[in-house]
Amino acid sequence: QVQLVESGGGLVQAGGSLRLSCAASGRTFSSYAMGWFRQAPGKGREFVAAISWSGGGTYYADSVKGRFTISRGGAKNTVYLQMNSLKPEDTAVYYCAADLTPRAVVGGTGDYWGQGTQVTVSS
Repeated sequence: QVQLVESGGGLVQAGGSLRLSCAASGRTFSSYAMGWFRQAPGKGREFVAAISWSGGGTYYADSVKGRFTISRGGAKNTVYLQMNSLKPEDTAVYYCAADLTPRAVVGGTGDYWGQGTQVTVSS
């Protein structure tokens, strides 16, 4: 059974940092692109960042460029999202996604999705 499990969310003050993790299991994800989406209350799902299977290609939404960094663990089955200089507008449920192609991850049509982790940034 394929699972993507996110962790690391929480409550942080504006300007603070959080590191999200997504652990994939149930198959080998070393050849999969992985990424992060978020959904704020009353809003649609929004692309945040993605990374290619090798880690050599990274993609970011304009709203997070320069503040967030996506990376993969050594075994390629884990993806991280380091979030710095957090703003109240970053408050959302953050979801991990995976697919064979970065295009599908960026486009929100990835094959696999996690259940999400809540990030709340207070002003």
